[in-house]
Amino acid sequence: MKPSRKIQFAALAAIVATGLAACGSGNADTATSPQDAASSPTDDISVGVAVDENARALLPQSATDKGTLTVAMELKYPPTTFLAEDGRTPIGLNPDVSRLIAKKLGLQLEIVDVGFDTIIPALQGNRYDMTASTMSATPERTAVVDMIDYLKVGSSVAVAKGNPDGYAVDNLCGKQVVVTKGSIQATKRLPELSKSQCEDQGKPAIEGIVLPSVQDAMTQLASGRVKAVYYDTPSLGWAATQQPNRFEVLSPQVNESTVAVALPKGGELTPAVQAALQSIMGSPEYEVALGRWGLDGLGITEAKLH
Repeated sequence: MKPSRKIQFAALAAIVATGLAACGSGNADTATSPQDAASSPTDDISVGVAVDENARALLPQSATDKGTLTVAMELKYPPTTFLAEDGRTPIGLNPDVSRLIAKKLGLQLEIVDVGFDTIIPALQGNRYDMTASTMSATPERTAVVDMIDYLKVGSSVAVAKGNPDGYAVDNLCGKQVVVTKGSIQATKRLPELSKSQCEDQGKPAIEGIVLPSVQDAMTQLASGRVKAVYYDTPSLGWAATQQPNRFEVLSPQVNESTVAVALPKGGELTPAVQAALQSIMGSPEYEVALGRWGLDGLGITEAKLH
């Protein structure tokens, strides 16, 4: 299988304005494997968590009447968003955070598995209440949805074990780097990096290869068809942990930023979800959720609304 699309990032800059859909998220490959799922916790972290009455009081009557919080996410990205060994149970940090939000609000939770790049258009059409998908709060996204911070992450570059092609995060000029369709790395981070590190210095631009998903990217990295993948640090780190003889993640991270849940723009549910997230950040369950998915130290203290 050949890469679906190969473009220079000088050309890719033209699609930045459409970069609303993907996380830079958030993850052989990072698709859920039996080994990943079998070794992962499947319990409901929200059991025993009390309703936050102050947050619940902010719910619009329509949400109270409905009684269910419907959350969209694509369940393909360990360790933040994937399926348990049974192939049905959503697990990872994002399902955990969603369960805690729903519990704080006294609502049932419905998680819907949908394609990542369809989530923001679906929120704009009010098909779902929210998403927890490790999305960065870019200006393009915050123009069309409400976003509330809940985690800090970074982007890194993964290469084959031993880095046989000699990649370095401070010298990617003229080299091929894979990003995933619609991701923050594709729409913003790598074009900016190419410009500042290479083009502005009179060096060749970074050559971006855009693939449909991180699973495709890591599969092709494992086969040697591509040389490097630029994606969310937690997902790449998970892949390297699961298959240490195949992958490694270069140091340091390329960048660090917060990620946010997203809701329909100006929706009545936003204040309640923001209050629930703020309540979660002060709870032991937040630290437990981070720790059990290998994300220790990536918590934040303010559920900031964008």
